[in-house]
Amino acid sequence: MGLRPATAADREPIREVARAAWHDTYDELDAETVDETVDAWYDDASFREALDTPGTAVLVAESDGEIVGFTHGVVTENEGDVLRMYVHPDHQRQGIGTALHERLRTALEDFNMERMRAIDLASNEGGRRFYEHLGFEETGEGTVEIGGKPRREVVYTLEFP
Repeated sequence: MGLRPATAADREPIREVARAAWHDTYDELDAETVDETVDAWYDDASFREALDTPGTAVLVAESDGEIVGFTHGVVTENEGDVLRMYVHPDHQRQGIGTALHERLRTALEDFNMERMRAIDLASNEGGRRFYEHLGFEETGEGTVEIGGKPRREVVYTLEFP
C-alpha cells in the first residue's frame, strides 16, 4: 500500500470509495440520499477547490494501483480539521485509515496546528472506535442536514502536547 497526494485525476476513484463507505456505514440513510450526498460533496468544482486551497491536504491510499482510501484535511489558524476519512469497505481493518491519519497529521503540522478535530455522524460506531483508538476524545456535537433531515454529528478532538 502506498500513500500520496491526490491529483485532479483521482476525483472519480475517491468519489467511488466515499460512495462504497457511505453505503456500508450509514444504515439510516437510503441509497438515493447517499448517492446524492456523495455526488454533491465530490463534484468537480468542490474537488478542484480542495486541491487548490492553501492549508489543505488531500491524500490517497493505493493498493495494486487502485485507490482504496483517502483523507482530506485543512488547517484554519491553529486547528486542523479532518473533513473526510474513508477506506473502501473491502480494505478496512488493514491499517490504511491509521496510515492516512498519520500522514495527514504530518502534512497539517507544517501549518502550526495545536489540535485536530474530526466530525462524524453520531451513528457511526466504527468511526467512533477509530478516532478513539487514535487518541481523539468526544468534545462536542452538532447537526448536519443530509437528505433533507437534520442528523446528529459528534466532534472528536486530539490535543497536541
